[in-house]
Amino acid sequence: MRVLFYEKPGCVNNTRQKAMLLAAGLDVEARNLLTEPWTAAALRSFFGARPVAEWFNRSAPAVTGGRVDPAAVEAEQALALMLQDPLLIRRPLLDVDGVRSVGFEARDVMELLGIDLNTAQADESCPRGDGHRCD
Repeated sequence: MRVLFYEKPGCVNNTRQKAMLLAAGLDVEARNLLTEPWTAAALRSFFGARPVAEWFNRSAPAVTGGRVDPAAVEAEQALALMLQDPLLIRRPLLDVDGVRSVGFEARDVMELLGIDLNTAQADESCPRGDGHRCD
């Protein structure tokens, strides 16, 4: 099974998550989320029925700095903001044989992969600790 894994290169969590998928024997193709030539439609396809606030990377400087409030943004505005500042995009974005999802706790994708992930391993919290900015 082929997994497209859109990551922020150097992100400790993305590196750990990708390693877990590789250890499970999956064919993982990592792509740079920050340099991918996104369109609003392509980006939107990863979010499914999730609320707009769940599309955002809560550690992004614009969010932690108070310039963007994910709870106060409509879908079209969220996509426009993310196209301008890809750090706002929650990660990883996963494409598993055409099935797309956002975030690593997405149980539907993990079930599709046939992977039983320990909840502690699958979280998205940054292991660098409180106050870390995801620049």
